Amino acid sequence: MRVRIRVRTLRRWAATVLAGTLITGCGAITGGDSGDSGGSGSAARPGGRTDRSVAPITPARTVTDVHRVTVTTPRPPERVVCLVALCDDMLSELGMVPVATNSELLAHPRFLGKERAARIPSIPGGFLSPEAEAVLSHRPDLVIGLADTHGRLAPALKGATVFWPVQPGNWQESVRYLRDLAALTGRTAQAERAEQRFRDKLARAENDPSDRTSLIVFGDEENFGVATPGTDVTAGLFPRLSHYPWKSRGVSGAYSLEEILARKVDVLFVETLTARGSSDGPLAERLAQHPLWSKVPAVRAGEVHEVDADVWAKGRGTRSLGIVLDEATAKLR
Repeated sequence: MRVRIRVRTLRRWAATVLAGTLITGCGAITGGDSGDSGGSGSAARPGGRTDRSVAPITPARTVTDVHRVTVTTPRPPERVVCLVALCDDMLSELGMVPVATNSELLAHPRFLGKERAARIPSIPGGFLSPEAEAVLSHRPDLVIGLADTHGRLAPALKGATVFWPVQPGNWQESVRYLRDLAALTGRTAQAERAEQRFRDKLARAENDPSDRTSLIVFGDEENFGVATPGTDVTAGLFPRLSHYPWKSRGVSGAYSLEEILARKVDVLFVETLTARGSSDGPLAERLAQHPLWSKVPAVRAGEVHEVDADVWAKGRGTRSLGIVLDEATAKLR
């Protein structure tokens, strides 16, 4: 059958990596972007395992990140261009703002808010095709982008700035990126406090998990995916918070609507992923027209919750994931 590609495009626009196949008109559902917790993808509930301790961070001019990418800056970076929302998240935790960005994460009220975020220039070309000339026009001393999407920009930026390709696979890797950026900028105390806040919050949530079954979906009413631990950073938190029996099947398998009905989902979180300027309404409202979807227990019980996709699908840093923990635990009680 014919495979539609809209969700893949939107998920990449959302600064994520779609690892599974996409659904067609027959209602199959796939995995999301980048994973968590050791990469096992297990749906088991691990309980309170998060270590709350935070190691000291030492300032450095060279760091080697979790994916063995070495980054060297001649001085602490001050002018940073963000091509991926994780960058905006990390800078916020460090008390910095980018000189330009191509995400809308900073408009969230727990970041800068709409008014202040609107003053930050946007990079033309969007997430998928940011213009190198526009990036360089802001005279950055560091550019942070998604490895598999923005790596091709590196040759055009070479010699004028430092490009750092990031690709978090789980929350631990997001923390590692924050710590490395803190070392480069010298803002070590800020990063240590941010990491401590997140670890404490996650440990508290783990120690009081819900017995309800939850699910995160994203996309539009014809093409939508299931976010799964092992393929989505946010979903990787959920086996610690609730019963989350969803596991990535890679490119060879997909979930059906019948399977979702059989799992008796109690609480459903919905990420609407639309291109900037789209007039499409919230995904939950559009899914309400789907005859099978109306039979899901969460739908019948009024436990379908539209969430901010900029935070849930794109942020992937400690502040975004902290917001996810706050919102998810409130709905799962």
